[in-house]
Amino acid sequence: MIEIRSPAQRRELGDFIRAQRERLSPAELGLAERARRRTSGLRREEVALLCGLSTTWYTWIEQARDVSVSPLALARMAAALRLGRAERAYLFELAAKRDPDQGGGEADDIPPAVLACVEAIRAPAYVLDRFWTARCWNPGAEHLFAGWLDQPGERNLLRFVFIEPAARSLICDWEARARRVVAEFRASCSAHVTDPALRDLIESVRRHSPEFEQFWNLYGVLEREGGERTFNHPLDGLLRYAQVTFDLAGRPDLKLTMLVS
Repeated sequence: MIEIRSPAQRRELGDFIRAQRERLSPAELGLAERARRRTSGLRREEVALLCGLSTTWYTWIEQARDVSVSPLALARMAAALRLGRAERAYLFELAAKRDPDQGGGEADDIPPAVLACVEAIRAPAYVLDRFWTARCWNPGAEHLFAGWLDQPGERNLLRFVFIEPAARSLICDWEARARRVVAEFRASCSAHVTDPALRDLIESVRRHSPEFEQFWNLYGVLEREGGERTFNHPLDGLLRYAQVTFDLAGRPDLKLTMLVS
């Protein structure tokens, strides 16, 4: 259940869903016109029915009362009101709740424009999903990350850093970087702590890496930041880069990272 964080947010949420309700016509949702309407759009009771809420409860939300509503009810509300991606994200942001449908896609779910962007970047670049598994990368990243992106199979960053021996020789000051990676991953995955696949990943890495187990139990939390990254590459020797990371618009489950020399 959610608790709306402030009166201003409650008012904004109420105004927002009322505006969305009023812009829809019954015909758009296949609802029969039972009588002439005094106002445009759907009635509150119609939206409440579609959302699985009582009319009173839905009305209280529009009236900015301090009430709670489950994330699944919010998801039904988003569907009933025909919200687009940005509108749905705005709804959940106002409600101070994480969208249960927010998550990563498969490799072939990467937008073509993102694939083209990564290919066009001259610096090493790669895209991570919500579990920090690489979904796409360019030749520069494949060359730089020997032992990770140049290998077949699942290319998960945690597994590489903590399980693959090549990571300890490639990443300069491995222990400090590994400790930070864990803290950054904890912050990044906070929206998916109940996801069984995430729990399986964490438990798997814990079983194979005492260092990961140690760092994970410290409960460090850090934002994924840029800064200098140094590598001892098996072919190119010492390399220094500035790391830059971007969230992709419309895909909060994906992050684009570039290493600029």
